[in-house]
Amino acid sequence: MSVKIFRIKGIITKPDYTMSFSKEVRAMNRNDARETLYTNFGSQHRVKRRNLKFTSIKEISIEEVTDDTILELSEG
Repeated sequence: MSVKIFRIKGIITKPDYTMSFSKEVRAMNRNDARETLYTNFGSQHRVKRRNLKFTSIKEISIEEVTDDTILELSEG
């Protein structure tokens, strides 16, 4: 099984603001991608799981990637 790239779009809802996001992550499957995003947003931005709502989780090809970090990891 190989590592895939997923683009996750969604909404962060907090009491004082609402913000949409689009993030690309590397993961083995959709559930791992979702957990990776929960972990990253929780540790870096202090966003609780209940404040994240995913609108789409889509596997993308290397040609569609816009995140430079993901590109560097995928090419190496």
